[in-house]
Amino acid sequence: MPLQNRVRPDGEIVAMPERGLLTGNRGILHDPATRTLLRRRWTSRRWIVCVCEWKGVRRVVMGRGWTELFFLDEATALAAGHRPCFYCRRPAARAFQAAWALGNGGGAPPGPGADRIDEVLHGERLDGRRKRRHALSMPPAELPDGTMLEAGGDWLAVAAGRTMRWTPAGYVAAPPPTAAVTLLTPPSTVRTLAAGYRPIFHPSLGLSGSAKEARPMSLEP
Repeated sequence: MPLQNRVRPDGEIVAMPERGLLTGNRGILHDPATRTLLRRRWTSRRWIVCVCEWKGVRRVVMGRGWTELFFLDEATALAAGHRPCFYCRRPAARAFQAAWALGNGGGAPPGPGADRIDEVLHGERLDGRRKRRHALSMPPAELPDGTMLEAGGDWLAVAAGRTMRWTPAGYVAAPPPTAAVTLLTPPSTVRTLAAGYRPIFHPSLGLSGSAKEARPMSLEP
């Protein structure tokens, strides 16, 4: 049986056999004796995205220490409210930090520290204990690549002006949404994507990791 450690775009942690491209954590969420989740879904504001292989380090998944979580790709992790790890993904974290500053009025590079970014993200990703949804102030096609939306029970990723439906194994083609659309990716992260941050995309999304031209964005809270 698969462990309950796979993260969906809406931030829920579920049991699925697919592991995806990236790992990460939100602190210690599980009982190592049973390798099952406890009631809490975060114990730290540092919701990070990490690489699955780093300097040959090996861990027992959901053993002692933090709870390893897995994401289809970085677009999924960002939608759930995570951001790049400064330890195992320092170049990506620095790029995210600089783009976050550019897109969110955070001053000159290198931009605000991790604590400030985590503080803003924590307010944007949660509504009590549940995932916060945000209103859109522009058509989905104008959002930067990798932004995740929710419409009619589907999770959609914006890719080169079109939308692709998220599945545990990858993205599949989807028509433009006709149901009410809400924004899953935190607004500050959307502005970071628009400012030039290039996340890791699952190959099925059909993107090479590039983002649209940086430009200011205004998103409703």
